[in-house]
Amino acid sequence: MATAQFENSSGDKEHNLSIIRQLSARASAQGADVIAFHECSITGYSFARHLSKAQMLALAEFIPGGSSIKKLTAFAQELNITILAGLFEKDEDDKLYKAYVCVDKNGLVAKYRKLHPFINPHLTPGNQYVIFDLYGWKCSILICYDNNIIENVRAVKLLGADIVFMPHVTMCTPSTRPGAGFVDVELWKNREAEPTLLRQEFDGLKGRAWLMKWLPARAYDNAIYAIFSNPIGMDDDQVKNGCSMIIDPFGDIIAECRSFDNEIAMALLVPQKLTDAGGYRYIKARRPELYGDIIAQPHQSEQKVVWMKERE
Repeated sequence: MATAQFENSSGDKEHNLSIIRQLSARASAQGADVIAFHECSITGYSFARHLSKAQMLALAEFIPGGSSIKKLTAFAQELNITILAGLFEKDEDDKLYKAYVCVDKNGLVAKYRKLHPFINPHLTPGNQYVIFDLYGWKCSILICYDNNIIENVRAVKLLGADIVFMPHVTMCTPSTRPGAGFVDVELWKNREAEPTLLRQEFDGLKGRAWLMKWLPARAYDNAIYAIFSNPIGMDDDQVKNGCSMIIDPFGDIIAECRSFDNEIAMALLVPQKLTDAGGYRYIKARRPELYGDIIAQPHQSEQKVVWMKERE
């Protein structure tokens, strides 16, 4: 299994597909059966926040009939590797989706639509999970923010997934959490001459340190392999910190991209870990009769959480 990071070019599908082919060839040559790329790795991501619906429709493709799926299929045939990558999708009714696909030498294996899209107001949320087979493994896909809603990860696990592909474009953006914020573009431009400050930003609370607060827990709690993919470098006008990684069912990072370059990270996935990990026992110990109805309740957005007794 391989995960990848690369610096995508906004709206330049030909360029991005050429990098996808290049990294897929590298992974295949090193023995990988599967390689996963980041959210909207074919199209670019953050620039879409500026696009009109007409511009989004021009960028988006039909799946599986679009040219990008055909090219991914050709890469898979040529390189003997299964490829997962992301793009914007349109349907016959001009609805737009954030899509992620799995393609092998025979064509489309699986397609997933992001449940919680927000980069462009014209995107329609997906409404279902996907479970599919790869080399004897049950797999699923959850895109970026979908993974922050913990019920989604548990749901695909309960549906049978042992590998969850988690393509992202994340980190290094402002937030209410302490330490969050953009990374100075000048640090990226000067990365070869002065890498230290950039690495501190990438690994600190703006980036990897925040990721480590929650991502390993998704794998650990659900006894899954989490295949995390994220871009490196400039995504439109924002710097992204890469660190694509593979996390095992114990919550341990077993492979990670750590350079500032286009890169892959590879790991061997071992089935025994799925049942040795604590999450396997915790799932079997569930008592859904206690909380099934509670978890299924709609969110009350106006509900106030009182941490301390208010003064009268």
